[in-house]
Amino acid sequence: MKNKDLLSRSLKSVWHPCTQMKAHETLPLLPIASGEGVWLKDFEGKCYLDGVSSWWVNLFGHNEPRIKAAIAEQLNTLEHVMLAGFTHEPVVQLSEKLGSLTGLGHCFYASDGASSTEIALKMSFHYWRNVGQPKKNQFLSLQNSYHGETIGALSVTDVAIFKDTYAPLLRQSAQMPSPDARLAEAGEDAEDYANRCADFLEAYLIQHHAEIAAFIIEPLIQCAAGMGMYSPIYLKRAREICTQYQVHLIADEIAVGFGRTGTMFACEQANITPDFICLSKGITGGYLPLSVTLTSDEIYQAFYDDSVARGFLHSHSYTGNALACSAALATLAIFEQDEVLANNQDKTAYINTQISIWNDLPIANIRNQGMIWAFDTQTKNQQFQQHFYQQALAEGLLLRPIGNTVYWMPPYIISQEEIDFMLNTTKQVVLACA
Repeated sequence: MKNKDLLSRSLKSVWHPCTQMKAHETLPLLPIASGEGVWLKDFEGKCYLDGVSSWWVNLFGHNEPRIKAAIAEQLNTLEHVMLAGFTHEPVVQLSEKLGSLTGLGHCFYASDGASSTEIALKMSFHYWRNVGQPKKNQFLSLQNSYHGETIGALSVTDVAIFKDTYAPLLRQSAQMPSPDARLAEAGEDAEDYANRCADFLEAYLIQHHAEIAAFIIEPLIQCAAGMGMYSPIYLKRAREICTQYQVHLIADEIAVGFGRTGTMFACEQANITPDFICLSKGITGGYLPLSVTLTSDEIYQAFYDDSVARGFLHSHSYTGNALACSAALATLAIFEQDEVLANNQDKTAYINTQISIWNDLPIANIRNQGMIWAFDTQTKNQQFQQHFYQQALAEGLLLRPIGNTVYWMPPYIISQEEIDFMLNTTKQVVLACA
């Protein structure tokens, strides 16, 4: 009865994200009562393994005691104060910690990934204006890129289903060839193809660098493009090219930061420091909304002036929220306390060993980077995405394919037994739906 009542109330009052609401006439919402570890539980007591970390945000499982304790402790002292004209200990600690991890300076906070993208784009645009180069006001991104769905973020996004409807509202940007290794020609390896794409970027900037403010990129993995993975050599080349032609490099690590690619941040695998880095999703372990845009001291100094108009006047009411910052500090502490990155390597090796013998499935392009896996299902089922999602839920597994691409992005605390359940159920559902 509780399920049915909550379903009815939700459909009458909530507009759910990334959803054609009419679809829920035949595909019911799933009311969740509680979560524990990698599991979600509905009101009838059925459990679902959260194989996508609740849209890629939950790093250490539901109901994690250390993050909860940090939020509760902060709640007893200060829940929030505006960051314009004020400061507080959690936001300073977090900024210092993130600066030491990324090699960048000042942090500008918001509540979601798209806002972080907007901030980076506006900062880059404003920087060039402040230093006397206002003609550098255009942006580059990759083909098939995704950077969020606010107007600025959508302008550098290249996923038609999100972008086309709003095209009249958007500022035009140029898209560079994606280094996604699946797009390489026969006989061309991932690194060679990445270099070829980088050559195109350089050729473009030779002609257009005087008008380009920044190149925004999802390092190593283009998640919304079906987990398109590429060689770190592209990041290295992009950094060198952007430096040479005075173009900012914005690293959108919203989805891939905080250990998802095997290192704390994906840029580390190319040994580069971007001009901006955008972070969100896993930053609080999935507990509270928070995002941050970090940039270099050089860029910060271009705004440091007696003139108010030369300052960065962007703002959010909940910028640097004390509760969210405390959750983020607890999340970062768990990385150190539990040796998370090292332990994840063992889990990665185990999963890769298990799927290396998946020779009886209609799949291709099995790929892995850190704690993200994906494969492309070879099927004529036009409804594969929806059928797979529903069948997996029926078997107690939450996965959301991107088209025909099935991927796993589980919480880092997943056990070997839970991994086995995730793999075996995935295999069973692929065979049923392909």
